[in-house]
Amino acid sequence: MKKVYVALSADLIHPGHLNIINKAKKHGEVIIGLLTDKAIASYKRLPFLSYEQRKIIVENIKGVSRVIPQETLDYIPNLKKIKPDYVVHGDDWRTGVQRETRERVIKTLKEWDGRLIEPKYTPGISSTKLNIGLREIGTTPEIRLKRLRRLLESKELIRILEVHNGLTGLIVENTQIFKNNVLKEFDGMWLSSLTDSTAKGKPDIGCVDLTSRMNTLNDILEVTTKPIIYDGDSGGLPEHFVFMVRSLEREGISAVIIEDKVGLKKNSLFGTEVEQTQDSIENFCRKINQGKKAQVTDDFTIIARIESLILKAGLEDALKRAKAYIAAGADGIMIHSKEKTPDEILEFCEEYKKFNNRVPLVVVPSTYNQISETELIKAGIRIVIYANQLLRSAYPAMVKTAKTILENERALECEEMCMSIKEILTLIPGGK
Repeated sequence: MKKVYVALSADLIHPGHLNIINKAKKHGEVIIGLLTDKAIASYKRLPFLSYEQRKIIVENIKGVSRVIPQETLDYIPNLKKIKPDYVVHGDDWRTGVQRETRERVIKTLKEWDGRLIEPKYTPGISSTKLNIGLREIGTTPEIRLKRLRRLLESKELIRILEVHNGLTGLIVENTQIFKNNVLKEFDGMWLSSLTDSTAKGKPDIGCVDLTSRMNTLNDILEVTTKPIIYDGDSGGLPEHFVFMVRSLEREGISAVIIEDKVGLKKNSLFGTEVEQTQDSIENFCRKINQGKKAQVTDDFTIIARIESLILKAGLEDALKRAKAYIAAGADGIMIHSKEKTPDEILEFCEEYKKFNNRVPLVVVPSTYNQISETELIKAGIRIVIYANQLLRSAYPAMVKTAKTILENERALECEEMCMSIKEILTLIPGGK
């Protein structure tokens, strides 16, 4: 039989996919090039279903002979490997993002007299609308919990933005742009103790307890589907940290970050201006170990935050702690700095690359914010957290609006700074 190649993402199987497969099987043996999670995540969101789940579904579609992985968006490696007589793809790729890919496929097929077949695109079907519908339905704690590890397996750099209530959760959930024909969005959310406390009008000294912070979390969980990383401050006593881990994992939180400090919580960006005490390596390793023993699944992640550079303990101390924390079971290392340049972070990264046993590196470039994501990838960073920008940008805007009303004794002058009343009424689904 002649060989027919069809490339699919197949995250959400719909009649359009079945139409393509039915057209393809009329020409020979249908071989599906199923895009891997990494291939899909390189240009848009992580698929809802994993590669293995999608493979099982596609293998059981009538007319499919076999399924092979397509590791990149580029068809050419698979085409040269199997040399199909035909490639079948809907005619929707003649324009837009995939036009260049189409031209490369045609050029490659000519090498062995292969041919491209383009059935008419199935009208009335939109994967984008289906994805929006799924997000509105929501997710489960189990699916959300697993998502961070899936992202680590699929993306070079995971982009996380701070949230402190349901509205900011919706911003992270839905904000997207297209840049160079690639869909860019935030991969997940960071529930910062700083912004959670500030939003409640309280100082960032650990005075907002876990119960109150879980209320904030629940507001965010109700309206979002993306993974959440929780700022656990020091995690408290090891015996208390166990219960924090269990509570977060049960809710579907993907990870907790705890810092190696003891005593009254003081924000790290104060550095040595205030009294801050670093925990001993032995005690902090015990806390990590206790937390790992407490978790029920293998999906929950404990990330150890190293404060050595903040507290001027030096690079060697930071590296020593990183090795110890990894040995104690930490699933990730966050290296923190309050310097205006990323130099000491990059120096740590260079030395970290020499470790035989490494886990994903996390950074929070609040003060050294000139560093680009491309530079972070080159340094070996896997997760970047934009830890406070939403709250910091919202506060000045609200203060300006308040002052404008006071100065003018009416609201007319601040109207241009505000979204319309209709927009605010319809902002949240179901509000109309």
